[in-house]
Amino acid sequence: MLGLGGLWLLWRRPPAAGVPAKSLRLRKVASGVSPGSTSPRALNIFDRDLKRKQKNWAARQPEPMKFDYLKEEVGSQIADRVYDIARNFSLALDVGCGRGYIAQHLNKKNVLEMEIPTVSVLADEEFLPFRENTFDLVVSSLSLHWVNDLPRALEQIHYVLKPDGVFIGAMFGGDTLYELRCSLQLAETEREGGFSPHVSPFTALNDLGHLLGRAGFNTMTVDTDEIQVNYPGMFELMEDLKGMGESNCAWNRKALLHRDTMLAAAAVYREMYRNEDGSVPATYQIYYMIGWKYHDSQARPAERGSATVSFGELEKINNLMSQEKKSQ
Repeated sequence: MLGLGGLWLLWRRPPAAGVPAKSLRLRKVASGVSPGSTSPRALNIFDRDLKRKQKNWAARQPEPMKFDYLKEEVGSQIADRVYDIARNFSLALDVGCGRGYIAQHLNKKNVLEMEIPTVSVLADEEFLPFRENTFDLVVSSLSLHWVNDLPRALEQIHYVLKPDGVFIGAMFGGDTLYELRCSLQLAETEREGGFSPHVSPFTALNDLGHLLGRAGFNTMTVDTDEIQVNYPGMFELMEDLKGMGESNCAWNRKALLHRDTMLAAAAVYREMYRNEDGSVPATYQIYYMIGWKYHDSQARPAERGSATVSFGELEKINNLMSQEKKSQ
C-alpha cells in the first residue's frame, strides 16, 4: 500500500535469527525516558492532503525504490527490536507501512521458512479503523512525524493493542536535517531580510516519553540514533527528500524560494558542513520507542515505603565492602 495511510496486518512466527543492519552510518546518542514537560495538543500543523499527494507522487516515479535507503534501514532496526522479544505475535499491525519496510525484514528466507501472510488496508494514521484489544503487536516506521494529533494517534495505538501487547515505533527527531535548516535560514535572512520554516517541526525527545505515558503505555523505552548520509550537494539532498515523499507540508511553509536564495543556501551548506571529499552530510535523528499495554501478569514496582533497608544502611554496607577489598 503506497498511499498516505497504508496499514499492514502481519501474522508471524517467532524468528530463528536476527537480521543484519544495513551499512549506513549510525550513532547511538541517548536512551531512557524522561517525563519532560507536556506540549500543547497539536491539531492542524500539517496539510494532510498535500502530504498524501507528495507520497503518491513519489510512489509513481520510475525508480521509487532508489530513495528507500533510509526507510529500509529504519525498518530493519525495528525488525531487530521485534526479534529481541521472545514471544509469538499472532496478529500485528504496521501503521503507515509504505512498501512494507518492516515486513520485508521479517520475511527474510534465513529467518522464516515461509512468508508472512499480509492484508493491506488503506486508512489514516490519525483514525485507526480497528476494535479495542485487537493486536498483539503494533509497529510504525517513519510515519507518525506527519500526524497532526500525535497524542491521539498514540492513544489509538494503545486502544487497539491487547493487554500485554507492545508498540514498537520510530519517527524523525528534532535534530533531523539541522544542516539544511540552518543553511536555508542564513541564506534567506541575508538575501530576503527574514526567514520562514522550510523543514517540518519535529517532536522533542522528552515530550515523546511524556506522550507515551499519557497514552497509557508502561515499561517505556526511548532510544535516539543518528544516521548520517552524504550527498554531492544540497540540491541532491532536496531531490532525495522529494523522492522519499518527505518534503515539507506544514501549513506555515513558504511555497517558493528565490533562485538566488537557493544558490546562497547551497553555498552556505557547503562552506559550513562539507566533508574532506567535497560531499555534504545530512543528519537524520531517529527516535525509537517501545511501550507496553498493561496486564496483570506484568511486573509491578514495589509500593512506596515497602523497602526493608534504608539508603543509609546501604551506604554503610557499600563502605564496608570497599574497606574489605582494600585490605585484601
